[in-house]
Amino acid sequence: MTTATAVGPRNPSRDTTAAGANLLDIENLAVRFDLPSETIRAVSGVSLTVAPSETFALVGESGSGKSVSMLAVMGLLPAPPAFVSGSIRLEGREIIGMPVRELKRIRGRDVAMVFQEPMSSLNPVHRVGRQIGESLRIHRGFTRAAARRRAIELLDRVGIPSASSRVDDYPHEFSGGMRQRAMIAMALACEPKLLIADEPTTALDVTVQAQIVDLVREVQEEYRLAVVWITHDLGVVAEIADRVAVMYAGRIAETGPAHAIYRSTRHPYTSGLLRSIPRLDRPVTTRLAEIPGSPLRVAEELRGCPFDARCPLAGEGCGEALPELEDVGADRHGSACIHHHEMSDSSDLWSVGSVPGEQTMYGEGGDVVVSIRGLRVHFPVVRGLRRSGSGVIRAVDGVDLDVRRGRTLGVVGESGCGKTTLGRALVALVRPTEGTIDIEGNPIDHRSGRHRRVVQMIFQDPFSAMNPGMRVGDVIAEPLRIHRLGTPEEIRERVSELLDQVGLPTDAGRRHPHEFSGGQRQRIAVARALAADPEVIVCDEPVSSLDVSVQAQVVNLLADIQAATGMALVFIAHDLAVVRHVSHEVAVMYLGEIVERAPRDQLYREPLHPYTKALLAAVPAPEPGVLDAGTRTRLVGDLPSPEDPPAGCRFHTRCPVAVEGLCSTIKPALTEAAPGRWVSCHLVNPPRQLRP
Repeated sequence: MTTATAVGPRNPSRDTTAAGANLLDIENLAVRFDLPSETIRAVSGVSLTVAPSETFALVGESGSGKSVSMLAVMGLLPAPPAFVSGSIRLEGREIIGMPVRELKRIRGRDVAMVFQEPMSSLNPVHRVGRQIGESLRIHRGFTRAAARRRAIELLDRVGIPSASSRVDDYPHEFSGGMRQRAMIAMALACEPKLLIADEPTTALDVTVQAQIVDLVREVQEEYRLAVVWITHDLGVVAEIADRVAVMYAGRIAETGPAHAIYRSTRHPYTSGLLRSIPRLDRPVTTRLAEIPGSPLRVAEELRGCPFDARCPLAGEGCGEALPELEDVGADRHGSACIHHHEMSDSSDLWSVGSVPGEQTMYGEGGDVVVSIRGLRVHFPVVRGLRRSGSGVIRAVDGVDLDVRRGRTLGVVGESGCGKTTLGRALVALVRPTEGTIDIEGNPIDHRSGRHRRVVQMIFQDPFSAMNPGMRVGDVIAEPLRIHRLGTPEEIRERVSELLDQVGLPTDAGRRHPHEFSGGQRQRIAVARALAADPEVIVCDEPVSSLDVSVQAQVVNLLADIQAATGMALVFIAHDLAVVRHVSHEVAVMYLGEIVERAPRDQLYREPLHPYTKALLAAVPAPEPGVLDAGTRTRLVGDLPSPEDPPAGCRFHTRCPVAVEGLCSTIKPALTEAAPGRWVSCHLVNPPRQLRP
């Protein structure tokens, strides 16, 4: 665990917090939303403190009240419909009921917030530097020129290359990681004492996530910040947090020092979250633990434990009285569970079986279902009013792959490396520029109904992939009707079978997509993909936007279905821990090329390519103290443009072991370094002219 080191604030005169006093005190916070159709009790009875320079993490599933609690601290909940009660004190000043004018003086100056999606938080029509300088002009009286100079300093501090030339760029000209860095620069502009980071690494590549985590830790030490980190990523929490509060249904279920939460868990919900995380140090033969059901949506005053319906320890008394936080250990370790004393070994709470078919996982598998040779997918770049072409995006640039029946090929890499384009080419959503794709020995035909039936796709966002006006039963039945696979009665029966297969009630077919949770919608997407009995399903980031508990349900579901049907899966993701859990073989992509391909255990146990090593080094371990961030190799810089990829090895511009004059000039071939192991790196396979 990393603890912030006090190195002196940039403006010592503003350090008014008394020694030993808390920076933030929240007592009995409650937030309800009075909507026309219902009342939602988003937060109830939350009490917590944050000390100066401390990192405090709020974790829990979506809808647990994490973000709402901190929006209340910022005074950003509009009334109505929001009604906030209790007490929120920042350096002793009461926030609830504070006049709007005074709140505006505090925001940015004393407390700042970094939001989850920087593109929607940054104004798209204002230059980045102007937005960073705005708070300096408002709170510090800076002139426009002085604010611009300070914005350049801040952009440089947060790692934006060539800050003086990028300060006048617009948000869309920054990559996702750069936009998040710009948001951090904006938050730091007036040197606040409290920084609230609301899911700042969600949906970012694992390498960019690691960079943002390191950056926040660095600026925390430099500026003597207290940080409240809101997240559902327990791996990140283990790496950064001093103390943790686990929230469920608007209440704190467990709180305490990070090491106690992870190693001496005293609430079944916390235990379930930890057991549902795929880990690099855990055998893949074990299924992920699943928390049954969905998070509780609280509309009325609770009478019993809100976790009662999903809890493996639920018994007499759990539904009768609302449990309060009580001390269960040293250093303010508290749990709101009447059965906390029964949790000496929390790993036994959540029964998990073995992964189906794992015993044959490293056999040859079945026949080759998908064969890709020399695949290139290039997109023309058009600019100007005349839409004239001026180059190409080399999204996929010379890929060879085989996928066997009954096996899963994991495809990993950063955003922009070509993973999704490869998947779309497989399902004939984009046309190859060059090369071949054979499905069951037959060349792909974009006009063939047969091809579209045997290869299906599960998209990252199931809601945007469904017609919101169609009922779920019709969504699932659509492939059956298009391919004329049965009579109306047979189609209705098949839809019922599919709903049952993915764990949804039969009457779900009569409802619309918006009536389901994110995890349930992804189950519907799986059912739709299975409808036409495909031979191959391409899964494009199917769990990246889901909570860890829901992610576990979907991962286990895909494993069960593959074991039952023998279909092949192509699993595209940037989460290497999830890919390890589901895959038999893994291909690593960088700038449109495969740089390493190997059986799963070999690749994770002994990666050969420097890029693969960097990806694995960036994966956080969900246990404090397991990884030493100071000794890990971090991948620096952004992915080069696929419109103009570097000469030689495309990774040489970011590679920590690149050889000058070799890697920048000679392109390495993808060669077999060992039986079944393919790698594209001069340090593994030296060019013939350099061999002894």
